[in-house]
Amino acid sequence: MWNVLIVDDQNTSRHLIEMVVESSDRYSVLKAIPLAKMADIYALTLPVDLIIMDIVMAEGPSGLEAAEKIKKSKPQVKILLVTSMPEVSFMERAREIGVDSFWYKEIEEQPLLNVMDRTMAGEQVYPDSPPSVKLGLADSSEFTDRELEVLRILTTGCPDQEIAARLNISFSTVRTHINHMLDKTGFETRTELAIHARLSGIVIPDI
Repeated sequence: MWNVLIVDDQNTSRHLIEMVVESSDRYSVLKAIPLAKMADIYALTLPVDLIIMDIVMAEGPSGLEAAEKIKKSKPQVKILLVTSMPEVSFMERAREIGVDSFWYKEIEEQPLLNVMDRTMAGEQVYPDSPPSVKLGLADSSEFTDRELEVLRILTTGCPDQEIAARLNISFSTVRTHINHMLDKTGFETRTELAIHARLSGIVIPDI
């Protein structure tokens, strides 16, 4: 039987994952905790085989940060990251860290238990792409990678000059990207664009 550590700061989500794990005779819930900052400690001190961990946490390090730390100290522990946020960079960063599998909570292309089984069998299971979300009149798939980079920083309130410096591009290029996104979404101001982008979860700059 595989021992599972569940890490999710949302009580309802954590309990639902517990129910899925306990529904199989192949898995046992070793511990279910609300903070990613404790995940590496449990991974080091308990016989954990699989960690199912949310990415976005209300406090403390993110699931991505915790996963990176765990993979460095105990690479044999399988990690399945889960999220409801469509932020496109999450999957890219998870792959770079060496996270074994990735699952979107609200979009069940594959049941969680199936992803768990495939992960424990040595597969890396990732969706083909993040879920599409609407931002004004536009679909998230309509934005270029560079536009999303600009948008991610824009949501923090940075002026265009600072965005340009951080991305090593010109001020005029930043303005062009923002104007293109305003045209696509139908929003009238950069503030409106930034607020709705943050609310939609298409970009999450603090993780």
